[in-house]
Amino acid sequence: MTALAANAGPSRWWRSRTVRRFTSHHLALLGVAMITLLTLACVFGPHLLPYDSLYIDLRARFSPPLTGDHYLGTDPLGRDVAARLFMAGRTSLLVAFFAMLLSTLIGTLVGVIAGYRGGWIGAALMRTVDGFLSFPSIFLLLALAAALKPSPAMVTVIVAVTSWMEVARIVEAEVRSLREREFVLAGRMLGLSGAHIMFREILPNAMGPIIVAATLTVAHAILLEAYISFLGYGIQPPLPS
Repeated sequence: MTALAANAGPSRWWRSRTVRRFTSHHLALLGVAMITLLTLACVFGPHLLPYDSLYIDLRARFSPPLTGDHYLGTDPLGRDVAARLFMAGRTSLLVAFFAMLLSTLIGTLVGVIAGYRGGWIGAALMRTVDGFLSFPSIFLLLALAAALKPSPAMVTVIVAVTSWMEVARIVEAEVRSLREREFVLAGRMLGLSGAHIMFREILPNAMGPIIVAATLTVAHAILLEAYISFLGYGIQPPLPS
């Protein structure tokens, strides 16, 4: 019994094997390097350029690339395009990152409870998820964006509220497949609480699908933020996105 309980959670061997497989995948390493480079450029780029993204110089309007210190030229108001590009990337990444965290937290909580409890509790939670999924998320997104005051924080919340359902479905299916495993049965026989089993035993074993869902949510959140900003309900000028 003690041995079964001790075997709960992913093994060190599995983790080391996963790391070795990832580091031997050259295309995956290239993707990580590109994403890291773009993220660093968006985070530190605005501090390395001589112009602020909001600085207006009417004398330098429509400057072509590589004109003086304007490496990518200027826009119709004389603002530095490179500075605005990096600042826009930073804004979109921040909104997407925090929206991903919030939506993953909500979806994971709902999915773990629904998958482990089952019965009428799980059915009620998943029918709620189905109800949200049956309603076009774009309409819900636009309704919330039009009703609330636009700001980066509000856009983050709106994107998260319309993105957690897919995470909940993935987590619920994974937890449902894990709840009858030996280490879960051992935990029940040892008298561990349901919360302990859910969040200390089952959840670490479900981290793989959660991480995949979270990475997909980041891309989805960037697209949603760009969509509502294009329609005038998201990030407001002069802040770029």
